[in-house]
Amino acid sequence: MKQTTSTSGKIKRTVLVAALLLIASFAAQSQKFGYVDSEYVLKKIPAYNAAQEQLDKLSKQYQQEIEAKYKTIQDLYDKYQAEKVLLTEELRQKRENEIISKEKEVKELQKSRFSPEGTLGKKREELMKPIQDKVFNAIKELAAEGGYALIFDVANNPNVVYNNPRYDLSDKILEKMGFK
Repeated sequence: MKQTTSTSGKIKRTVLVAALLLIASFAAQSQKFGYVDSEYVLKKIPAYNAAQEQLDKLSKQYQQEIEAKYKTIQDLYDKYQAEKVLLTEELRQKRENEIISKEKEVKELQKSRFSPEGTLGKKREELMKPIQDKVFNAIKELAAEGGYALIFDVANNPNVVYNNPRYDLSDKILEKMGFK
């Protein structure tokens, strides 16, 4: 286990050093670079917030539906446990199979709703991809207009130790998209 952790740490350090060398080589060539915080940018876009609310509501609805089905299964199981001693072997097996079958159905429903290929994943793709594409295109345009060689996204990046606000392009991206 320790070996995997140290190997993973070595890989992260190697990638970080390589990225820093790449930045240094670009900087040496007088190339411009900057960064954006995509999370910050997205949270400033009303359509993104509306889409996120819609996804949250749908997720909650699906979760309640699944919890209700699990409650029904639990009730069946409790009833089965209470009556188990009175049932014939054939009836016990029938009830057990019914409970197992319903559990499988709920697990399939849960998978069909919450997996990346499921209903919620597809809805997320439908609602979020156009917004993310607009942000990416605005970044691309700003990079071309400003002569930027690299623009990093610092959202959720544990390897970025320090960001000089002078190079933060997040607000410029929002302006380019028509948001303040």
